[in-house]
Amino acid sequence: MEEQVQNAERMGPGWTSPSRLRGKVAVVFGAGQSPGEGLGNGRAAAMRFAREGARVVAANRSIESAEETVSLIRADGGEAIALKADVTRESDIVAVIGEAHRRWGTLDVLHNNVGISLAGGDTDLMDLTEEAFDHIYRTNLRGLAFACKHALRIMRDQGSGAIVNVGSAAAVGLYPYAAYKATKAGVNALTEQLALQNARFNIRVNCIMPGLIDTPMAVATRAAKWNRPRDEVLAERNAKIPLGRSGTGWDVANLALFLASDEASFITGECILVDGGRVLNRI
Repeated sequence: MEEQVQNAERMGPGWTSPSRLRGKVAVVFGAGQSPGEGLGNGRAAAMRFAREGARVVAANRSIESAEETVSLIRADGGEAIALKADVTRESDIVAVIGEAHRRWGTLDVLHNNVGISLAGGDTDLMDLTEEAFDHIYRTNLRGLAFACKHALRIMRDQGSGAIVNVGSAAAVGLYPYAAYKATKAGVNALTEQLALQNARFNIRVNCIMPGLIDTPMAVATRAAKWNRPRDEVLAERNAKIPLGRSGTGWDVANLALFLASDEASFITGECILVDGGRVLNRI
């Protein structure tokens, strides 16, 4: 795992002493990442939560990738376990959330970092197959919805909790691939509905909408699909962003940490862009 992602990248910016999530339990779906250069959003969030004192369940379709995340957390002195989970299977979701609650007696944070697009066969609607659309929907929206459902059962009983969903800037900006845009727009709508329905239980529900982020799934997948150098693909993406650079997994993770923490205790139902101003350009 390349010296466990390299020391500098592993530490990331914004290191603080563990306090904001001290004593809390966080389940992160999509806590692994695709192969390739860079750090994935889910892995960064799991690490960030642990650094702030959370006990983390790192759930991922690839158990090997989840275990890599856990090894990074433990190298920082954090506490985490890895579990295999395919979010298209409700039974996997139930098992992960149930294990977190059984092991630690609470569930304070649910972070849904799930989503596929090109890797799932997404394309223009006129070329989209039924199988690809169904697979993307089952991952991006249905899987996220059922993770919320089973986490909310516990959170309602205990009278507290924070859910942080990961949507996409594609939901509100230009995006050429139909299934991803539609399902991520659905994540925004579901976030708002759940925030309204669960406020009386002292549960907050928010959504992060990442823009062009330099992750293996976003960049390496496109480079491979288009048979182009990674640096060339990244440079094209950077040119579309007013700040002149792509975001990193840490940029998304830092907002996830804030929304999961008590610092955001009066914030619910929000869908927040992390895109370097890209949506403002509509290009």
